Amino acid sequence: MHEMSTPLILPATTEGTLGDVPARLASRHPARVAFSIRTDGGWTDVTSATFAAEVAALAKGFLAAGIRAGDVVGIMSCTRYEWTLADFALWAAGAVPVPIYETSSSDQVGWILADSGAVGIVVETEAHLAAVEKVRGTVPTLEHVWVVDHGDIDTLSRDGADVEDSELEARREGLDRDSLATVIYTSGTTGRPKGVELTHGNFLTLAENTAEEIAEVVKADQASTLLFLPLAHVFARFIEVLAVTSGVRMGHSSDLKTLLADFAAFRPTFILAVPRVFEKIYNSAEAKAEAGGKGKIFDGAATTAIAWSEALDAGTVPLGLRLRHAVFDKLVYAKLRDAMGGRVQYAVSGGAPLGTRLGHFFRGIGLSILEGYGLTETTAPATVNRPQSMRIGTVGPPLPGVDVRIADDGEICLRGVNVFSAYRGNEEATRDAVRDGWFHTGDLGELDDDGYLRITGRKKEILVTAGGKNVAPAVLEDLLRSHPLVSQCIVVGDGKPFIAAIVTLDEEMYPAWAGNHGLSDVPFSKASGDERVHAEIQKAVDTANAAVSKAESIRKFVILDTDFTEQSGHLTPSLKLKRNVVMRDFGDEVDALYGG
Repeated sequence: MHEMSTPLILPATTEGTLGDVPARLASRHPARVAFSIRTDGGWTDVTSATFAAEVAALAKGFLAAGIRAGDVVGIMSCTRYEWTLADFALWAAGAVPVPIYETSSSDQVGWILADSGAVGIVVETEAHLAAVEKVRGTVPTLEHVWVVDHGDIDTLSRDGADVEDSELEARREGLDRDSLATVIYTSGTTGRPKGVELTHGNFLTLAENTAEEIAEVVKADQASTLLFLPLAHVFARFIEVLAVTSGVRMGHSSDLKTLLADFAAFRPTFILAVPRVFEKIYNSAEAKAEAGGKGKIFDGAATTAIAWSEALDAGTVPLGLRLRHAVFDKLVYAKLRDAMGGRVQYAVSGGAPLGTRLGHFFRGIGLSILEGYGLTETTAPATVNRPQSMRIGTVGPPLPGVDVRIADDGEICLRGVNVFSAYRGNEEATRDAVRDGWFHTGDLGELDDDGYLRITGRKKEILVTAGGKNVAPAVLEDLLRSHPLVSQCIVVGDGKPFIAAIVTLDEEMYPAWAGNHGLSDVPFSKASGDERVHAEIQKAVDTANAAVSKAESIRKFVILDTDFTEQSGHLTPSLKLKRNVVMRDFGDEVDALYGG
């Protein structure tokens, strides 16, 4: 199959914008809990009526401050309630919020503010304020900087007390679903980030239809989600809109160190995460079991969970397997579910391939991971697996209102209600990306006979060896990263006689692994040069190689004594590898793999 379309469930309309949503929900269900905010004493509930009132008060504050319809205002903060409040207040004021990662450098902040033409920015902390002030002279349009930690949100709300409701309503006149809602900047893996212009309709029409399509997840009784991914990322931003428009109770968490405690207290029914989070959960559980002398029990439980999930796909689960699964459910699976709050049934995963083993394992323990696919240019999801028709190893069929086509060279092309309108101020890039009405993603994939999409690689990242063999590095890299010792890796070999890899170690996972494997006397700083660590990575390489042909397999690798991080400049804020930067900074190590 080369093309697949899924029709809209709800008809497309031009009525209503994101700014109308809070008041509309408050009029229907004023007492329903819309948010739970973490406080020192636990979690404080916010009703739909209260949220709508706070949105209106802050929106009036923006009007009183001089924000005009169509003005761009940045938001730079961790994932917290005030981000969502500012988002919807700016939409209610007819403005255009632009998200900025809280970890962004001053240079990145300056580029986004200047390129978008921002007139103001809401920042969270003193450090964020300092980053803005450092580049303020390069952003001539910037007039306002509000700091959440200074109480400026409350001050704005008070300042807008004299603004009439009619002024707020008039501000949204002339806006519809075709109006610009936000500009989200791409991760910039190959250069300066591009500003993706997304409309109110991109978000609303997609969210409304997604809610109908996966109603078991977002329209279930007392549905709730704890948002912990950065709201600067389109994935989290879409879930924010999906939750608010669907009446899902939402919480915010920004400290990964307290995430499990937050899960236990908040008790979400579904979560969203990137595959690395699920890898960490699995690897940590395995290491903990081994440290407690229960490694064999965990191995048996994992094998059973995977077999049980695979048997579901086959159509029948043998009695013996059902019995083993029931035993391990009490011994192992229930404890894992309890660690995530005890109520989680579904997770939505995107950003990178999950891997079939992890997909089957988590479904086997009672957590179905709905793997999906999308980009900033598609308002996050374009395809996703459905709860009742999961196909593990794929990213599902298109969402309602989305069309998928596979070009002759294997490139995935998309069109539909979710596809962006333009790159801000960059007509050439827009023309290059959108041709004949189709957005060319740069990713490679296949559609099976039922229209389920499988991602096979990245068009620009295909390596061609000296022997002419085309190799998609993502397959090998994803398998290598699933090992508890591996933090990051990059597969190399373009124009070379064979495929090789650069590997970095996971400092967080190393102590537990070392303790379980008799290496407690080897500090992490010496691990990259230890023969036993090298042998373990070789096992991981062998496992990855089993998934590809001999010509595509990794022949040699090197373990670095440093890691690829966002701070080092080798990862984007969404944890994508900046291949050109890695190849530049570690060119000598690559050359050494091929004999210099």
